[in-house]
Amino acid sequence: MSYQHANALQVAVYGALQASAAVQADVAGAVYDAVPAGPVPPLYVILGEEEALARDDMTGTGALHKFTVSVVGTVSGFADMKVLAGAICDALTPATVTLSDGHLISLNFERARARRLDGGAGRQIDLRFNARIEHS
Repeated sequence: MSYQHANALQVAVYGALQASAAVQADVAGAVYDAVPAGPVPPLYVILGEEEALARDDMTGTGALHKFTVSVVGTVSGFADMKVLAGAICDALTPATVTLSDGHLISLNFERARARRLDGGAGRQIDLRFNARIEHS
């Protein structure tokens, strides 16, 4: 098992989200690795937590990366955020996420969690994905 492909996965996920016309129609470039200082747009995407698990087998070494992409906003209701969450799911496929290092075996949506923040003033949808990466 190795964590060496984690950065390549993050760069590829970020690139796929920036390249998606459907995602960009909602956030116009507001895809972040960390929330920037100062004011933020009313709706944005942030790359979140990641966990890597060993997935070595007789054919080689690899890892299962469980990572989160979150939709965060102060928009009223969840409807617009759910549309954006769907666009993110569509944007993150093995065909659109190309690693600069390692070989992406699979990329799957695992689950989502929608919740209110700050007493209802904000909302967040956390999308959890699994990426199986093999060392190449």
